[in-house]
Amino acid sequence: MTGASSTELPEEVKLDYAVSPDDVDLDATDLTDSNLYAFGDPHSVWNAMRHRDPVRWQQVDDDRGFWSVTKFADVDLVLRDHTLFTSERGTMLFLLGKQDPAGGRQMAATDPPRHTRMREPLRRALTARNVEQYRPAVAAAVRRLLAPAASGEPFDFARVMMALPMATASTMMGLPREDWDRLTRLTAMAVAPGDPDFAEPGGENATLQRAHRELFGYFHDVVRQRRRNPGNDLISLLMDTEIDGKTLDSGAVLSNCYGLILGANVTTPFVPTGAMSAVVGTPALELWRSDPGLITSGVDEALRWSSPANHFMRYAVRDLELRGKKIRAGDAVVAWLGSANRDEEVFDAPFTFDVRRKPNRHMAFGSGAHYCVGHAVARMSLKILFTELFESFDHFEIVGEVEHLRSNFVAGIKSMPMVMKVRSEVVDRYADLMPC
Repeated sequence: MTGASSTELPEEVKLDYAVSPDDVDLDATDLTDSNLYAFGDPHSVWNAMRHRDPVRWQQVDDDRGFWSVTKFADVDLVLRDHTLFTSERGTMLFLLGKQDPAGGRQMAATDPPRHTRMREPLRRALTARNVEQYRPAVAAAVRRLLAPAASGEPFDFARVMMALPMATASTMMGLPREDWDRLTRLTAMAVAPGDPDFAEPGGENATLQRAHRELFGYFHDVVRQRRRNPGNDLISLLMDTEIDGKTLDSGAVLSNCYGLILGANVTTPFVPTGAMSAVVGTPALELWRSDPGLITSGVDEALRWSSPANHFMRYAVRDLELRGKKIRAGDAVVAWLGSANRDEEVFDAPFTFDVRRKPNRHMAFGSGAHYCVGHAVARMSLKILFTELFESFDHFEIVGEVEHLRSNFVAGIKSMPMVMKVRSEVVDRYADLMPC
């Protein structure tokens, strides 16, 4: 095993296992069905595919289909090699068979070398050193979000976590606090349009259209204001970005604002809920919280375990063969990140949550040129959150049903009622934040 853990864990820390690969009916499995991720067992499906058919074709309808890749090495290849697989025709399954209007304009839907030039100013702005200036704002937001738990009454940990990334992303983009709740809901509609908690009466397409229309309309107004009053925020930085001697046009700026806010709200909120749902009530939680030195490795394991971005899609640039399967130019290829992050050829005991796992080459942030530009922000936010959780609380209990998002793009928990006991020495820290 190339990704062996540093220490063998006791049997009682082992958390879950996929069912036998031979017991899964792959022909009856529809990986586009959002119900699979809300109510089913996608990890057992991916496990069966890794063992039996790691490059597998799924026909969606008469006109559309896609290849699934589930092994770590293949996912890495598809995401890393833009000369073989392009991102400019669409990067998510809901765009299958459609031409992505953001192709060549939004970073996520643009190939190198243009992507590299478009990304560079943001990459420089979002280095680990530069994002440190936002640490106090994130720490204050985390404490404010966790304050209801200090009462000892049940609160919905997942709902609270969905508000976390706005504290960072909106601060860095210069967006007013009064807009954060609305933006959080709109991004949830964009990534989980089939979920009944976020769906519009007209169904998934109506939900997506409203989310896109309102988000783009919102950022259109923000960009117009910034042109009159530029600042030091990320939106102003995008407006000043030059590609081939020209600044980005308004459409490209809007597309990248959309991509930034969506990226923040896809990755960060679902990692804490995924991790805590796995470790609460097990020795793994006490192992993690008892040693501050395990915060960093624990966060990486939480990212691997949760893999909140379920998939990214690419299109084959030319004919090629992968594990004996002939992929034709123009075929859609879907890389399943959650599967890659449980590949037993890379991760020792992949169905064990091991806070001491090193090395941990997970793909929660993608791979290659499109590796998440905001990864340093996400890591900082998660480290602050878990540090606050473990320093301020010493009892964690899930007291209600855990509900997953109905989405084939985001693997996430949308509701998880918990009770947490605040430690006596930090009660005063939360006193002024508690609701009257």
